[in-house]
Amino acid sequence: MTFFKAQFSAFTGGIVDILIMIFFTEVIGVHYTLSIALGGIIGALVNFSINRKWTFRVKNQENSSIDTQLFRFCIVVLGSIMLKSVGTFGLTESLKMDYRLSRILTDVAVSLGFNYTLQKNWVFVTARSSELSIRRSPDDRDKL
Repeated sequence: MTFFKAQFSAFTGGIVDILIMIFFTEVIGVHYTLSIALGGIIGALVNFSINRKWTFRVKNQENSSIDTQLFRFCIVVLGSIMLKSVGTFGLTESLKMDYRLSRILTDVAVSLGFNYTLQKNWVFVTARSSELSIRRSPDDRDKL
């Protein structure tokens, strides 16, 4: 179920992201690679909020500080924006595709292969995971 919630969150943030990108490119006249970054930041804020409160709901706030999660999320977002910009530019320029189609194809690959994995296993590590690692003996932790 977490996977589907994460995809819903990514889709919602992605819609905001793409609408912002199109607005800045088509209405304001900003180059699409810069518009990707602007949309990515705003879409990421939407995605972070949904993921923290609903997708990867954290029950024990002491073990999952918002500062730590936000810092880690920002690192993932920077990587994601770079991958989306390079992927979109590469598809658009090499295959002469419309930048919007290139962006959607790139988003799917980055969302499933990069964002979800890092958010689940690094950004929104649950308090339960922290508690389990504390309960293990030092010998067990060395084996991980």
